[in-house]
Amino acid sequence: MIRRERESDVMNNGHDVFPLAGATSLEHLTGVSRGTVTWISRPFLDVTIEENGLIKIVSASPDEARDNLVARLQRSEDSYEIQSVDCCPLWINGVHVTAHKLANRDLIEFGDAGPLSRFRRYGEDWPKHKSFAEILSDSLAYIRVSRQPIATRLLRAFKGMVRPLIHETTLLFRIGVILALVAFSALAYQQHRLNVLLQQRIDMGSTRLEDFSGALARAREEALTPGDLKTLRQDLGNRLTLNAERLEALEQRSHASARVIADSLSSVVFLQGAYRFRERSSGRMLRFVVDQAGNPLVSPQGQSLLSLDGNGPEVERQFTGTGFAVGEAGLLVTNRHVVLPWENDSNIEGLVSLGVEPVMIKYVVYTPGQKQAGTVELIKASDVSDLAVLRRTDLSQTAGGLKLADAAPSPGDEIIVMGYPTGLRSMLAQSGEAFVDELLKSEDTGFWSIAARLAEKGYIAPLASRGIVSQTTPVTIVYDAETTHGGSGGPVLDIHGAVVAVTSAILPEYGGSNLGVPVARVREFLEEAGLR
Repeated sequence: MIRRERESDVMNNGHDVFPLAGATSLEHLTGVSRGTVTWISRPFLDVTIEENGLIKIVSASPDEARDNLVARLQRSEDSYEIQSVDCCPLWINGVHVTAHKLANRDLIEFGDAGPLSRFRRYGEDWPKHKSFAEILSDSLAYIRVSRQPIATRLLRAFKGMVRPLIHETTLLFRIGVILALVAFSALAYQQHRLNVLLQQRIDMGSTRLEDFSGALARAREEALTPGDLKTLRQDLGNRLTLNAERLEALEQRSHASARVIADSLSSVVFLQGAYRFRERSSGRMLRFVVDQAGNPLVSPQGQSLLSLDGNGPEVERQFTGTGFAVGEAGLLVTNRHVVLPWENDSNIEGLVSLGVEPVMIKYVVYTPGQKQAGTVELIKASDVSDLAVLRRTDLSQTAGGLKLADAAPSPGDEIIVMGYPTGLRSMLAQSGEAFVDELLKSEDTGFWSIAARLAEKGYIAPLASRGIVSQTTPVTIVYDAETTHGGSGGPVLDIHGAVVAVTSAILPEYGGSNLGVPVARVREFLEEAGLR
């Protein structure tokens, strides 16, 4: 609470004194007396400023000389008239005066350097507490009339607001201010948490984009380049490919195996597809970021920059797989992870969590012996097994379907696995040096064009490998026939040419063991889809 003193030679440090109607006072706003109030009522008063800067107001005595006298007050009707003394300057509301009749809330500055006081007259409705508007008005008035440097004025005005706000406002106002500060602090903390979470999401999104960009870079490294073709041509000039040797060995070792392979060849198809990425909310496609010359921009880690606002080509992922025909209606059985290749890919899962979804843009099928690619559509993907069924939309190019075995194989049974492991590379390895030379001369080694030229030359054909079943369960068949990525979705045949499983995974850490979905699951899936 502001300390108040009565007009006397001795400051009254007792209880607060609240004015009656018509009372007058000087509120000291700056200097040593800042925060105090001197009540005045005598007809004649002297204002002195002690050496320590303390303002004192005492009754005037006409014959008494006073040291440090700066001004005199004389009652005039219901107010006071103030006069400067000697050479001490007097400023009222920022205006230099020698005498002035004071009005309520006039600001009095004693001398060139202050201190500053406010003259107050109190009416019947005078409140015991100041309002915020009044306190703010006092501070603004001080800033306006004071002749101190602006920095000093602002600092003093701020201090002059804090003290009254703490001591002279109502209890309800103080509680309201405290509650407002608490609410503001809670809001600021909540905003800070939201900013942190948003930054984490942004950082996570950036990390996911970088991880995905890295996966794209690895995919590009696996793609065929002219250098790869030159190396392949050199290998072909020195030896027969390993895959051709396997096929020849199978034919020499077993006439039955050779017959099975020959009879099944046209039913095992090569699947080739690509998908891009689209923001669900806006439909914008994920693109590479390029400079004005069209060159891709890269991050400090060397990965291509990707953005939904990118100005470069759309990001595209390509894939290959194997399928095989069943029945006579152009149906093709393969793996779920072949037709939905983005599932279980951590890099793409990160993009999906950011509101980006994969969109299949092209899906074609090549049948051995046919020169043109056919188109396919997804009918159904199993939710319990790694199985899916496609239907060819160009029924004029359908091949005969393979027979499904009536029972699963037993451990020790011989099986034949057919498919397109390593995708285009394995077929290029079988195509011969002359074909590879043609590709090099054409300088057209694109993902789609190589497959089209292989089909045109009749080089689309699956590889076959023979193995032994090591384990059979209701959910999987384990065998050691060699295959690798790209062979997923291919048929596992018994020595009679019937499908006993569908290749779904390889386990290289277990001596080349591979896993297949049992034929019983294939039958159940086709029946559930209403295709048998």
